[in-house]
Order: sequence, then C-alpha cells, then structure tokens
Amino acid sequence: MRVLDTAGEGDDPDEISDMGVDDAVQVALQLHRLGQHDVAEQLYRRILDAEPAHADALHFLGVLLHQRGRSDQALELVLQSIALDAAPAGRYNNLGNVLLELGQLEQAATAYREAIERDARHADACNNLGAVLRALGHLEEARSSYEQAIAIDPSHVEAYTNLGNLLTALGQGSQAVACYCKAITLMPHHPQARKLLGLAYATLGQPERAIQVYRDWLREEPDDPIALHLHAACSRRDVPARAADAYVERTFDGFAASFDAKLGKLRYRAPKLIADALEHAAGAPAHRFDILDAGCGTGWCGPLVAPYAARLTGVDLSQGMLERAAQRGSYDALEKAELQAWLARHDRQFDVIISADTLCYFGALDGVFAAARHALRPHGLLLFTLEAGADHGPRYRLEPHGRYSHARGYVRRALHLAGFAVAALEAGELRMESGKPVAGWVVTARARSAGKPAALRQIVPPAHRGL
Repeated sequence: MRVLDTAGEGDDPDEISDMGVDDAVQVALQLHRLGQHDVAEQLYRRILDAEPAHADALHFLGVLLHQRGRSDQALELVLQSIALDAAPAGRYNNLGNVLLELGQLEQAATAYREAIERDARHADACNNLGAVLRALGHLEEARSSYEQAIAIDPSHVEAYTNLGNLLTALGQGSQAVACYCKAITLMPHHPQARKLLGLAYATLGQPERAIQVYRDWLREEPDDPIALHLHAACSRRDVPARAADAYVERTFDGFAASFDAKLGKLRYRAPKLIADALEHAAGAPAHRFDILDAGCGTGWCGPLVAPYAARLTGVDLSQGMLERAAQRGSYDALEKAELQAWLARHDRQFDVIISADTLCYFGALDGVFAAARHALRPHGLLLFTLEAGADHGPRYRLEPHGRYSHARGYVRRALHLAGFAVAALEAGELRMESGKPVAGWVVTARARSAGKPAALRQIVPPAHRGL
C-alpha cells in the first residue's frame, strides 16, 4: 500500500520515498526513539490516513501523545490499538502508563497485571505495577513487584531506585542505601540515584557519607548544579541565598513528564491548601481577579483557582513543566522566567499571587516578597506555602533534600518589611516524603495601602555564594 507520495531524502515525512505501511511505521518508530517527535507524529498520522486501523501506528502515536502530555488523547488511541490487536504485553504496559498519568490507579494496576499475565518476564510492567501499588498504599505488594522486576532483569536501574525509595519510606535506610549503590554501580552517572544515595545517608544521620557522595560527583562533574546544591545542603558550606536557576531547571525538566504521578504518590496537598486559603480570603468564586500562579509547575493550582480568575497567568523556570501546564487548559498565559526578576518587571499587574511549593527554593525571602509587592495592586493578596522550620532556629535552612525551611517569625518580619500585612499563617501538611508528613506554613498576606516600601527602589536577585 502506498503511504507517502513524494520521493527524496531526509527525515521529513514529505521527503521519505514511497514505501509500504509497515516500513513507514518502522521509520516513524525510529524517529520517535531518536526524539524527533514532531516528525514522528506527522508520519504516524500520514500512515493512519492511509490505513486508519493500523494497530501499531495507533499504539505508538498514543505513546507519543502521552509523552507529550496529551494523555487523554493517548488513552483513546492505545485502547483502539488493543481492540485491534490485544496480543502484545507491551500494549498493556503502555496502557498502564497512560492511566497512571491520568490518575486512574486501579485501572493502571489492572493493565500492568494484564501485561504480566501475557509475559511473566516483563520487567518494566513489574516495576510499574510496584509504583502503582505503592501509590495505592499496598507497600509489601509493591516491594514484591520491584523485587520481581529485579529478579527478571538484574540490571533494572529504575527498579533498584524505586525499591530504595520504598525502603526509605518503610524506615529501612540501610537496605535503601544498598539499592541506590547497586543502581549507581549499574549506571555510574545516574544523577537521581546519586541524589537519593546522598539523601539516604543524610536521613540515616551520616552526613559525612552524604557529603562524600556529592564530592565524588563534583570530582567528575565540577559544575553540576544538582551536586553543587546538595553538597552545600549537607556540608553547610557556601550555602546559596536561593537555589540556582540551573538547579531548578535541571531538577524539574528532568522529571516533568512524571511529575504529576510522583506527586500523586506523595499525597500532594499544597495546591488544595492554597485554594482553600483563597476561598477564605476572597469568598465565593466570581471570575474577577487577575491571578498569577508563581511557579506554576505542571499547573496543579490552575483548575482550583481558575473560577476566581478573570485572567490566569502562570510563570515557571522549567520549560518541561510549562508544556505540561499548557495541557490543562486553565491558563490564559504561560511564561518561562526566573520568578523574582519577572515580578520586578510587572508593576501592579495582579490582584492575587499564589505560589504552591515554589518559595521553598528561596532561602532569603526579602527580595522575592518585595518583588511580589511590586507586582500586586493595592490591597492585593499573596498566598503561598513554605516548609516549616524551627521557631527558634535560623531564619532559613537549606535541608538535605535541597529545599529550604523557614522560621515562622522570619516569614512574618520579611512580609512586614516588604509592605504586607499577614492575614493568616497556619501550619499544614504539604505532602508525604520518605514515609513522613512534610510540615509547612500556609500563608495569606495582603498588600498594605501605604505605598511601596523602600526595598522596591531596586529589586535584584540575591547573590549566590559558591555557585
């Protein structure tokens, strides 16, 4: 069957010579694997124009759309492919991945089990089933699934890191360390395994070993922003006033595609806490505010606050996160920028600024609060979360996991100096981490009407020492 009519050379679908459907699918799949997603999607669609019921083309187009953040569309295509050809176990594994992204955990578990039923040695399906079972709270079953994946494929790095994370949550830190070490042995430059190993040592009360992990990493990659940041966190040397832009971008771009699923497993509550605080401060939704979601990530807050917004803008430093946020359809505008500098450029643009789990990447808050005051209209609202530090400790502390905790008194003082009145500063549980709740502050502040504070005469990002 004729698929493409034009002859030529190169990767553009319009330049691939005449070929049959199955050959065209293989070309599209190769482009897909090489990361040439735009071209691969075009070719999959050309194939389906020629043969709408081609199971492989339907399936791999669905996988591609899932990877690009369009899982609703992906689900329909993957289900169509299974209806046409239900034999391959991989189809059910990919179905599970799409369902997991959509938050349909029970259905995802069923899909992974079907994949394993069809191929008992499908290590990826076993690993993925473990991830879903953990999210559902079935921890021992999850452990068995991870161990099954490793038994099938002793080189499965992700299964080792997932098992390590589960063991950490179960309080079995020494066994978790062994898993992370194995993952690093298999993939020496695996940044997530190195980060997790350092954090595991810190959790076990062995900071010197954590520091050594990061020193070894920096010896190989002296400018790696993640290694620099975490070394500062554990060594307490050259601690930056806020996380470097490169650290934030690398961290969040690296797992943008799986961010929602990961946070779902962590019982992520910060967006709901922000939405509740907005309801308490503003009353019933009325589509009347210009709202900024400062550090919007993948857009968890968007659907919750959109009913209050005449216009909803999101800003984030991670392009990967912004691409995911765009798929939610809640935002009128999305921009990639460093938050404090962006706020400083937008004088009195917003009635409300919300920020869920973003200001924990700032240690010193004075500058970002002043910038937020600059961007708010008179009497505007600033609502945000922070991780809770000790009341009698330092103003802020860079914790081993790479985020900052803040003392309540410092938060109040910094808000006052920036021109805010604190309406509420309450304790709240932000998420689960390593099997324990993360304590935080949920803060509502209102811009005072007595003009702008002196701090706004010049707003510059805080200096970074040692970065």
